[in-house]
Amino acid sequence: MASLICTLRDHQDDVNWCSFSARLLATCSGDKTLRIYDAHDFSELPFSPLTGHGYSVHCCCFSPCGQFLASCSTDASTLVWSMVTGDIEAVLEHPGRSPVRICALSPDSAHLVSGASDGTLALWNFPSKKLSRTGGVSDTTMVACSFSPCSQMFMTGSTYGDLRLWDLDLNHLLAEKNAHDLGVSCCSFAPSILSGGQVVQFRLASCGQDCHLKIWAISKFTSGGFKMILLHTLAGQTAPVLCCAYSSDGQLLVSGYVTACSFSPTSPLIATGSMDKTVNIWRLEDRCSGHGKATAGLSKLLVADWSERDVTEWLVEEGLEGLVDKFKANNIDGTELLSLTKETLASELGIAKESFIA
Repeated sequence: MASLICTLRDHQDDVNWCSFSARLLATCSGDKTLRIYDAHDFSELPFSPLTGHGYSVHCCCFSPCGQFLASCSTDASTLVWSMVTGDIEAVLEHPGRSPVRICALSPDSAHLVSGASDGTLALWNFPSKKLSRTGGVSDTTMVACSFSPCSQMFMTGSTYGDLRLWDLDLNHLLAEKNAHDLGVSCCSFAPSILSGGQVVQFRLASCGQDCHLKIWAISKFTSGGFKMILLHTLAGQTAPVLCCAYSSDGQLLVSGYVTACSFSPTSPLIATGSMDKTVNIWRLEDRCSGHGKATAGLSKLLVADWSERDVTEWLVEEGLEGLVDKFKANNIDGTELLSLTKETLASELGIAKESFIA
């Protein structure tokens, strides 16, 4: 399925993150540096390593055009680098000077969000490099963040195990408080948007210390409401899942025990980083392997378009076989599923809240 084509051994400490652009690969480490490689032959660029941070660098991400790279660090700053010269374009100091653990750029290059060890979030206007607003959640550490493909909202994950959806005013749109037992490690929106009728839908992957990779459907209704449904729980891994990433076409999803993973947007390559200080580059041998769960087709459908049979299939996959008969008796299809609340589950279907805890 995948073959190792090279190993990069330049970092002197744990590799915390890796990120591809169309022509470059960036990696960052506990050794306080970032390293930049040509994505064609993986030779290091002349201006690499980048040495602007004072402490461990936790995350890095390219702007969509690949001209800039953002990185964040325990030194409480997010730096913006030129990928033409390797120079620092801007220093974004996190409000409160808390260590910054995660950063993400919106697909339209308009916004940059950074999340810190004290649970705070800072939203920056990326073109001007000015702070737009702050928010967050107290008594937790932000460790995961991903913008939706529409750039109008983003998901965060924390060491408390919760996933939270925010708009650009830093208002809460959704909160899944027990998404991953023992903490979220990473989350990633799929690049595609599904739409139909009164709903627009997104896919999100998340992983955590519970050894699970989960795929969620997030629905936005024309009425302004939001709903989040767990589609799949992939429990094949036997250690904490520390990273996950979608391919640029959204057809593949990689996850692992390694500390970092990233798909190339232009070639069948994956980069993985590890606590052994190395970055491995893998070539995918066959992007259309045909392997996977038979129910994976559900991920390509709007939940609102699910038939009663699709709902039954989903219940069985999620280990909720005991609810199948009640759902069948009440003709619950995808549209009905989206309308269910904890109250209607209990009052109309006689299903206790605990029955739906994944």
